[in-house]
Amino acid sequence: MEIRLGGVLLAAVALSGCAWFHRGDHRPTPLGAGDGAGASTADQTIIEPQVTRRVVKTPKIKASDFELGAYFGALSIQDFGTNPVYGARLAYHVTEDVFMEGYLARSRAGTTSLQDVFPNITVLSNSGKQFTYYDLDLGYNILPGEVFLGRGRAFNTALYTTVGMGDVKFAGTDRFALNFGVGTRILITDWVAMHMDVRDHVFETDLTGRTKNVHNIEATLGVTVFY
Repeated sequence: MEIRLGGVLLAAVALSGCAWFHRGDHRPTPLGAGDGAGASTADQTIIEPQVTRRVVKTPKIKASDFELGAYFGALSIQDFGTNPVYGARLAYHVTEDVFMEGYLARSRAGTTSLQDVFPNITVLSNSGKQFTYYDLDLGYNILPGEVFLGRGRAFNTALYTTVGMGDVKFAGTDRFALNFGVGTRILITDWVAMHMDVRDHVFETDLTGRTKNVHNIEATLGVTVFY
């Protein structure tokens, strides 16, 4: 009986050992072992982005040095009110930023405050009320840029300053005058520009009974063409 029981135990131990060795031969496959080759292949793939290029239209600005045009606006003649002014301008662009400009303009003076109180007093004759000036200025573009109208429309601009000298014919006499100002130029097309200017004409006068320097400020709007 004891021999039979021992045989059964030996058989059970032998079966257990075979099962253990069988599991050891077929170990679980590590996770991701089969994905390594695929990942490295994906990393080596070159991605080419599909970018739709935007068509940009560059301005064909005339490479001309001369600019000719006309302007109009309002001129405040000190002691004689604010009156309309109109004139012509001719510019020569020395470099991209520096230019020389000549002006010829005319206005007509109004009445003084003294004449408003005493209408019979005559300060200026009709011919003496003519206000004419000739100027030669030096200009400099200090801030070139662009102005946008809507989403798809842009215009080239330039903010500039001017300083110069000239002659003012007023009250029947010619007077030496200095002037300085600031303006902006907007290129409407490739060869047409619009100008907005503010300038001050300073000269000496004694029309009111004492000698003094008077400031005559004008604000104008003009159009020029390049040629």
